Amino acid sequence: MLNALSFDIEEYFQVEALRGLVRPRDWDRLESRVAPVTLRLLDVLERHRVTATFFVVGWVAERQPELVREIARRGHELGCHGYAHLPVYAMEPETFREDLRRAKRTIEDAAGEPIIGYRAPTCSIVRETLWALPVLAEEGFRYDSSIFPIHHDRYGIPDADRFPHRVSAPGADLVEFPLTTVRLAGQNLPCCGGGYFRLLPYPVVRAALRRVNEREGMPGMVYLHPWELDPDQPRFALRGLAAFRHYVNLRHTADKLERLLDDFAFGPVERVLAERGLIDFMGGLSKPPKPPALGAPRETRGAPRPPDSCTGSEVAA
Repeated sequence: MLNALSFDIEEYFQVEALRGLVRPRDWDRLESRVAPVTLRLLDVLERHRVTATFFVVGWVAERQPELVREIARRGHELGCHGYAHLPVYAMEPETFREDLRRAKRTIEDAAGEPIIGYRAPTCSIVRETLWALPVLAEEGFRYDSSIFPIHHDRYGIPDADRFPHRVSAPGADLVEFPLTTVRLAGQNLPCCGGGYFRLLPYPVVRAALRRVNEREGMPGMVYLHPWELDPDQPRFALRGLAAFRHYVNLRHTADKLERLLDDFAFGPVERVLAERGLIDFMGGLSKPPKPPALGAPRETRGAPRPPDSCTGSEVAA
């Protein structure tokens, strides 16, 4: 079973937990750490012969276009994580469209190729912001990966479809790949990314993803952020639940990720959706995946490869 592996490329100071402490106008004054951490992550993926999807914040792409180009050069898919890292529910539809356009243009200019995937900061496509899906389709996106089928104080649509599907909303010609949950005792439980990945013991994460793959026959979506692999990042005066969510188990994330890469097959979101028949790569909006430098991508293990002629998790705790 080919699972989707994704990373939200943002600075450690752009997370929702710090919105009240760090103003966007101060971002340029803070130490940037996203590039060196992401480059180390790229080396890990190359060593494991895995390609992934990188949802990039436009603000980061504007200041570090060479990082965007390096991600693309190594054969990974690029996606959009908004420009100013604002939750969708903090914007009006036209403001959202402007933010989206600016981010998409910035990332595409840096990479020299189109992007077709979007993930909202803080998984902020919720019931009240489903209006964002038609906007994404109108702006040329083919898929979204923002909806989390859980209860949470910042995000979530608990009764949403748990697996990749075509969106049925009017005007939203789009595929949704929700963040992965495991169904236990009548509840959707998060398991495969962000703070949940950091908090849960690795055997629990592995068992949950295996259950999704083997019992339900569906791919999972694993998501992380570069700052979650950076235990030495500058610390802010967060307290209580916010501090726990942001800083729990940062020193163990890298090791757990490597174990996950050993135990499962992974690929970019666009490839997983293609293998499920949900995206037609002959539409010309994507490119064939390029293998990493070490040879055939590891995610081919146990999963059928598309023919050669084909073209084609915000702070979550």
